[in-house]
Amino acid sequence: MTSLHDRHINPLILKDLDGANWHLADYVKRGGYSALRKILEEKIPQEQIIADLKASGLRGRGGAGFPTGLKWSFMPRSFPGQKYLVCNTDEGEPGTFKDRDIIRYNPHALIEGMAIGAYAMGITVGYNYIHGEIFADYLLFEEALEEARAAGFLGNNIMGSEFSFQLHAHHGYGAYICGEETALLESLEGKKGQPRFKPPFPASFGLYGKPTTINNTETFAAVPFILNMGAENYMALGKPNNGGTKIFSISGDVERPGNYEVPLGTPFAKLLELAGGMRGGKKIKAVIPGGSSAPVVRGDVMMDTDLDYDAIAKAGSMLGSGAVIVMDETRCMVKSLLRLSYFYYEESCGQCTPCREGTGWLYRMVHRIEHGQGRPEDMEMLLSVAGNIAGRTICALGDAAAMPVQGMMRNFRDEFEYHIEHKHCLVPAYI
Repeated sequence: MTSLHDRHINPLILKDLDGANWHLADYVKRGGYSALRKILEEKIPQEQIIADLKASGLRGRGGAGFPTGLKWSFMPRSFPGQKYLVCNTDEGEPGTFKDRDIIRYNPHALIEGMAIGAYAMGITVGYNYIHGEIFADYLLFEEALEEARAAGFLGNNIMGSEFSFQLHAHHGYGAYICGEETALLESLEGKKGQPRFKPPFPASFGLYGKPTTINNTETFAAVPFILNMGAENYMALGKPNNGGTKIFSISGDVERPGNYEVPLGTPFAKLLELAGGMRGGKKIKAVIPGGSSAPVVRGDVMMDTDLDYDAIAKAGSMLGSGAVIVMDETRCMVKSLLRLSYFYYEESCGQCTPCREGTGWLYRMVHRIEHGQGRPEDMEMLLSVAGNIAGRTICALGDAAAMPVQGMMRNFRDEFEYHIEHKHCLVPAYI
């Protein structure tokens, strides 16, 4: 079994962590809060911080991959009223478990990153919305907040400056839909977690109707490291358009599932090697590279693909949250899609008709095929229903339900046809 130290290549956020050294004193010993201190002591202009983030190539690590510096520039810094900063730690995407490790092992990196973001955008109040099913990690983060407040890194007149920032933790209740940023805002306001129509976007009408910037946990946690090492050095860790490191949550049929921080552009084959290779020496069959909503990629294609936004898009999928689900030759793709379709059927908030009704159709059709009752016309019907969900809903959950179906049909159609024709699975282990 590898230790945390052996799991990474050029790590930043997860470097030298052991599960016990998450406290403020440990973080300061590793150089923590030095970026915030420098900003406040030297009164670095807000525009300079945002420009550095743009130059670093940092893209949102929650799934969308939107350039962080550009998002921060949307915040109206001269807005006279209250503005808000929100961290999305509502990590509900199946296969994704990186953000909970950040708040478990290095919570002060997130706190410092949010404080820097607040300074750069002229914000005085922030919230970290944490997935309700990781309550022990929520409590640990609350403890870290208390440490930061007691040491003067949060609160009024931070480090004797004119900058004040209050940061609070808020836990959800395990609803997948609240990972969508506007549903998260609704939940944070105490309402039912359902996505809002856009526009207006959160940058102009967010939490309590005020300008709000929302970023993922890993995105905020990367900020102090970028400012300490310099934007160009951070960019050089990765590749053009894919700057820096990324934490990949690899799970499934591998020897050592877990979180691995590697530079963007690292070959998938290298990540698989870090994870100990295929479990039991079996042959790789398929990979879902960006969380359960990303289209599946054939194993042989993935073995020749690098882990960055552009390369994975070229392979027919998306980097997403960096949740890499690996499946070996014993896995039935019909059964795998059945599990995914059931998840999206159960987690649809029901607000949009195509998603509310379509996810049920998808689940029932795949269930029929898996249990030997499939019909030849189900193949085209699956694609038709998926196509009528994608792009026709308020939020991306509809697309998230449709893309696994489209990916399976594109890459493993023969298995579905075999199920329908023979009433059982093509994979021997499932006969």
